[in-house]
Amino acid sequence: MNKVEDFSGKTVMVAGLGVSGVSAANVLRDHGANVLTFDERKADADLHSYDEIDFDALDAIMTSPVFAPSTPFLREAARRGMDVMSEVELAWRLRVPSRATGRPAAWVGITGTNGKTSTTEMTSEMLRAAGFTAPAVGNIGTPVSAAAVDPANTALAVELSSFQMHYTDSLELDCAAITNLADDHLDWHGGFENYAADKAKVYHGVRRALVFNADDKRVSALAAAAKPAEGCRRVGFTLGVPAEGQIGVEDGWIVDRSGLRDSAEDPKLARVLDFAHLSEPDGTVYPHLLADALCALALVFGLGVDAETAVRALKGFAPGGHRIATVAEARVPGGTVRFVDDSKATNAHAAHASLSSFAHGHVVWIAGGLAKGSRFEDLVADQCETIKAAVIIGKDTAPMREAFAASAPDTPITVIDPEPNDTVMDRAVEAAGGFAEAGDVVLMAPACASMDQFRSYADRGDRFAKAAESWVAAHGE
Repeated sequence: MNKVEDFSGKTVMVAGLGVSGVSAANVLRDHGANVLTFDERKADADLHSYDEIDFDALDAIMTSPVFAPSTPFLREAARRGMDVMSEVELAWRLRVPSRATGRPAAWVGITGTNGKTSTTEMTSEMLRAAGFTAPAVGNIGTPVSAAAVDPANTALAVELSSFQMHYTDSLELDCAAITNLADDHLDWHGGFENYAADKAKVYHGVRRALVFNADDKRVSALAAAAKPAEGCRRVGFTLGVPAEGQIGVEDGWIVDRSGLRDSAEDPKLARVLDFAHLSEPDGTVYPHLLADALCALALVFGLGVDAETAVRALKGFAPGGHRIATVAEARVPGGTVRFVDDSKATNAHAAHASLSSFAHGHVVWIAGGLAKGSRFEDLVADQCETIKAAVIIGKDTAPMREAFAASAPDTPITVIDPEPNDTVMDRAVEAAGGFAEAGDVVLMAPACASMDQFRSYADRGDRFAKAAESWVAAHGE
């Protein structure tokens, strides 16, 4: 493969005109490339079908994650040994020196099945508090191709999906983390081993801090097998008591034994309950958000951020929407019923983390949607003591119904008719409210994607919040 480094005068096909594709096309044009755009659904694209592609005229292809490697034009490009890259790979090749430092912005990359967005946002918040111009980019926020060529940036907190990593091979990040690993997008990658291998690319050549989930055996194995740069520290984060080389929790304190800071400094950073976004007012700690915070702390320590600045910024952090957020609360006889939006829990692993945050027997779970080939028997079996009742949504309810039949046949369930589509969430919340009593939580953490009935997970969460508010107005004391 002839890897393109100088794009001036080269012909590059940009496949997929979503936000990142449009950004990549603009950046390539700014660098003198002849850009051809390909999108079957966008009228303003240059090419609209595979048979219009003249491979002999192309020097490289920048492809969107919407196209799996098995897509015919990507298979043909692979057969020809062409330079096929992700937007992340393009951004890395084109990165420019920062005006402030004279060298390219430091890249902190975060990948994993779940927790990427929260960890990336926390990392960006702490870096900015320490004086970096460090936006959260990549799979969130500004497209990474635009951020990498902005000389104002001194660091980038980059959320990296497995899709993006598949066609990314040149990264040598300053700090990198894998938050966790579970089955997801296996149809796109062609199996778990391929999926994990794409995630593991984040560790290749990492320079300062290789951060891994020490509580996840598969992530720990990838970290142990990685080949970082000489002098890079491997740092584990754990919800347990940290060993040397780890950051974790001891007696309710976040404790840093990572070795990334001066050993003379106090390893106790702060009490977990000092961080409002990691827990409820009653002291209930969200384990998955705590893990994200530990991961983010290790990453910023890797870039030299001092503990006082990092902790202060983390205490003031407010997570993005649709992540285990209480959106309504009803006073009912004997107490309250809370409605919690975790619409971002789009797979079984994320839903498991969400359900695990609440007391046994007190969750009325709204679940279902686009299953993407996933099965939920193990999830339901593991969480059956937590789930008081379930309300199942989605155009195809079979995977979730079958999971309850196999793993928790005595759990009450209500299946919501998918039509009419525009009242699905109102009917789901009404059914969930019917199961709920004082002390219960109506949790919308569907374990599925949203696109079968909603525009996005955010749209699904917004509709849940609106329906919850209506339920509270109608049924609360």
